[in-house]
Amino acid sequence: MARALFVLLAVASLAPAADPVVVGHRGLVKHAPEETHANFAACIDLRVAIELDVRRTRDGQLVCLHDDTVNRTTTGTGKVGELSLRELRLLDAGKKFDPTFAGEKVPTLEEVFALIRDRKATSLLVAVDLKEADCEADVVKLADKYGVLKQLVFIGITIEKPTVREKLLEANKAAACAALCPAAGKLDDALADKTCSWVYVRFIPTADEVKRVHAAGKKVFLVGPLVMGNEPDNWAKGRAAGVDALLTDYPLECRASWRTEKKNP
Repeated sequence: MARALFVLLAVASLAPAADPVVVGHRGLVKHAPEETHANFAACIDLRVAIELDVRRTRDGQLVCLHDDTVNRTTTGTGKVGELSLRELRLLDAGKKFDPTFAGEKVPTLEEVFALIRDRKATSLLVAVDLKEADCEADVVKLADKYGVLKQLVFIGITIEKPTVREKLLEANKAAACAALCPAAGKLDDALADKTCSWVYVRFIPTADEVKRVHAAGKKVFLVGPLVMGNEPDNWAKGRAAGVDALLTDYPLECRASWRTEKKNP
């Protein structure tokens, strides 16, 4: 019995670790208009984790849009916070990307959470980039309503503002908050931070550094210029180090590169 257990443990130790979760920055930005229903639905179909941004309209509605204006991604102009949801809905959020996406609208956060629930994408990680303070409780309330809170990790202003993390945790102690760790020398600070369950790193950590994070009961989210572009060498380094999630504009290419590695080790 003891020998059999030893063999099982030895085999388990040789088993390859699971790949990091690949998170599409603003969805599949190379293939569909960013942060639209079409984009997020494609992410769900392709099992690509989602990063999205949250802002408030003039009338207090939570919508998914990265910029503080609608100028770049829609047919309109003006600041998101100066437009009502009704006015925002009149704009086309797909045509500028490609005419085939004409008619896409800026979605509300509630619509995105409903999409995830209705499509039963219960294992899909969603990184919620809060662009503004004082929306923490409302976002958590919506996440609770649609049963998706356990899938979320809060980033954006969350990573640098302990007060935002505290408000999220006050809304629900199960809210997963990330804290910024810009360099390896700052890792101890992130590990000691009781308001975060994710460490948001902008450097490629070593395997030992990742193990320290895991030993502290936290997860590692690898982000920044080193992995955001088409960076197969850096993606491979992050994967080898054992990070839990990786944010990139090229999620499909990232996963394809890892499949190639597995076929040609």
